Amino acid sequence: GDTLIAARGLIAAPRLRDDVKKILIQFARFEENGTIPNMISGNNAANRDTSDAPLWLFTAAADLCRAEGSYDFLNTPVRDSETFRDVLTDLAGGICKGTPNGIRCDLESGLVFSPPHFTWMDTNYPAGTPREGYPVEIQALWFAALSFLGKCTGNEKWSALAAKVKNSIRRYFLMGKSLSDCLHCSAGMTPAQAIADDHIRPNQLLAVTLGAVDDPTICNGILEDCACLLIPGAIRSLADRKTAYALPVKGMNGQLLNDPHAPYCGRYEGDEDTRRKVAYHNGTAWTWQFPLYAEAYFMTRGEPGKATAKAYLASMVLKMDSGCVMQLPEILDGDAPHISRGCDAQAWGISEFYRVWKMLHS
Repeated sequence: GDTLIAARGLIAAPRLRDDVKKILIQFARFEENGTIPNMISGNNAANRDTSDAPLWLFTAAADLCRAEGSYDFLNTPVRDSETFRDVLTDLAGGICKGTPNGIRCDLESGLVFSPPHFTWMDTNYPAGTPREGYPVEIQALWFAALSFLGKCTGNEKWSALAAKVKNSIRRYFLMGKSLSDCLHCSAGMTPAQAIADDHIRPNQLLAVTLGAVDDPTICNGILEDCACLLIPGAIRSLADRKTAYALPVKGMNGQLLNDPHAPYCGRYEGDEDTRRKVAYHNGTAWTWQFPLYAEAYFMTRGEPGKATAKAYLASMVLKMDSGCVMQLPEILDGDAPHISRGCDAQAWGISEFYRVWKMLHS
């Protein structure tokens, strides 16, 4: 899944597009029952515990077609007589029908149910971010996928389902002027039966950047919500405030590792299973989502906001000039002094920076 996010930045660089096409085709070849692999190791594509990787495949393909000004790539043969367009259609159909590993579209609302640990927030021991239900970024990606599929196939059923998803996001996720991060529930439950959390996370930015939300009041509300997550060059994965919806993080034998109503953890350090994984998606700041804030800011405020969006994005240069020069670290501490942690040169951090930088400077 991370590879397909990084592919968006490579598409923004024309000389790398042929490489991206090979990557997209490789993932598409492994499509099966509405799933693609989370990772590919030789011919081993068994790890399919991901609800967002199939949707990022749509987004990358849409970016590529937009960059080339045509749908020609979708006619590329992938396997036997199937084209890339056929694979995308199979993926969407599989999600609507329900995948073997539990991903399923609730046909009444159009929203997609995700098992726990199937999003990019996939820490699974301990259960660092239990988001079983309907995560907001999955719905944004699903909306974008359906919209693109409707346009590139001319099949109105996909466009109609996209419109349903857009209406359902507003109906079920809206909390005040911004969006809930996840509608929590068990498999088989509908969004109407789920409980919307009050966790402030940057995932809702994708609802703006992918067009799932375009109401100016809501878009501005999302920007205001996410502003408290910003640090220079990165964005925190969770706001430092108490929550009404409990987020218990449990370790071996079920021992509680955090305060469920104050789950923010601002330092990524210490023991892997009892401290670092607790913090990884619950306060740790990430570089890959930070450009989304600048992108959403520009999309919402337009030309008058472009200079501010550029200034936000430019704060990433501070990290490029330290550590691994001209690269970006995977994560930083949410707490000051925001020490760099994790991988010193993370592909999707620098690729997202480049993609949004090019957008703002075109």
